[in-house]
Amino acid sequence: QVQLVESGGGLVRPGGSLRLSCTASERTSDMYAMGWFRQTPGKEREYVAAISWTGGNVDYADFVKGRFTISRDNAKNTVYLQMNSLKPEDTAVYYCNEVDYSGTTYYPYWNSWGQGTQVTVSS
Repeated sequence: QVQLVESGGGLVRPGGSLRLSCTASERTSDMYAMGWFRQTPGKEREYVAAISWTGGNVDYADFVKGRFTISRDNAKNTVYLQMNSLKPEDTAVYYCNEVDYSGTTYYPYWNSWGQGTQVTVSS
């Protein structure tokens, strides 16, 4: 692992949209499943979404289904999270990471996290 850099967060009104980007080294993105996680102060980090290395398989946490879309562009070593119909409860710092699958849930592969990008949904 070299680095994972998240960007694209900001302040948005409820119902608005944001597109997050995660750019990583070839080793940490190419040929690996990638995922998005989020965290608010005092709470555990939550799994949000995951995508296979080809982009052919995706998975979402129930609370974002129908609103968020994960995608990737391996040529750019970048994973995206399109966030629509944002709600105040989506407010969090969003992180990306490689992911493993336990058979029931996705877990971050690396124990080291990037800076993350802050998403704030407020009127």
